[in-house]
Amino acid sequence: MELRSLKAFVTAAKRLNFSEAAKEMCVTQSTFSQTIKQLEEELGTVLFYRTSHKVSLTKAGEELLPFAVTTIDSADNCSRRMNDLRELKCGSLNIGVTHSFNMVMHETLKDYMKLYPDIFLNIVYKPMTELINRMMNHELDFVLSFRPKDNYPLIESHLLFEDVLSVIVRRDSPLAKHGKVSLADLVDYPAVLPAKGLQARNVLDRILSETNTQLNVRAEMDEVTPLLRLVRNTGLYTVLSSSATEDVDDLVAIPINHDGCHMEGCVQTLKGVYKNMASKEFIRILCETSLVKKRITDWLR
Repeated sequence: MELRSLKAFVTAAKRLNFSEAAKEMCVTQSTFSQTIKQLEEELGTVLFYRTSHKVSLTKAGEELLPFAVTTIDSADNCSRRMNDLRELKCGSLNIGVTHSFNMVMHETLKDYMKLYPDIFLNIVYKPMTELINRMMNHELDFVLSFRPKDNYPLIESHLLFEDVLSVIVRRDSPLAKHGKVSLADLVDYPAVLPAKGLQARNVLDRILSETNTQLNVRAEMDEVTPLLRLVRNTGLYTVLSSSATEDVDDLVAIPINHDGCHMEGCVQTLKGVYKNMASKEFIRILCETSLVKKRITDWLR
């Protein structure tokens, strides 16, 4: 049984369309169909029901699918190990990053690209849920985000640093004099918030619901950099992790006084998947940034 046959089978099982699966594998549809037919003949069973309008898995196909995926993952892990022997002289690294992690990326990217100029970096900024789903589809090597509140059985979260949900204001704001603020302290002030779906907003919405509090929201934005710029220019406040102002002099982060505001910055990886050397080196450099270098956990040593 050839690996390419299993890859063709898994692609067809995912697409349930031979034409689209053939395009994904960059072969003609006739070649793709012949590959599936040869696999069925080798196994002595039909793997797909085929009609002029629909393709679906047979019972045998459903049984084969998880074993085929495991076999392909094992082969990919073997290939990654061999690529590591090339001393990071080629290859690519696909990283998912939530906007809250933007504060540690600039320094990390600069140092990594200087050390490994031949590694192509593909950096994807999206909400955490979308990034996790893309990683589970093997589109990303790892994700940098705060620990998800929902349960993902296939994901491992490795702690980098601890953080707290905070109010971000200009230093001349009346709120800046507080050591901590309650939600009740905020209701009379206008806010610009991160958009729904972003992690800081998810945490905020949860505690607003728990306390039955309604804020005076004037605007929402789905990126941190222009959000902070608007806070500077208008005097509005926003709510983000305190680390969002780590390298900012004119803004201050005031922790929100609520038990549900604790946040943990993590590296999210797939369970059981080999962590290649390019990933390990990126994470090592990330941990040398001022924000996280004192909080390296045992899994990185």
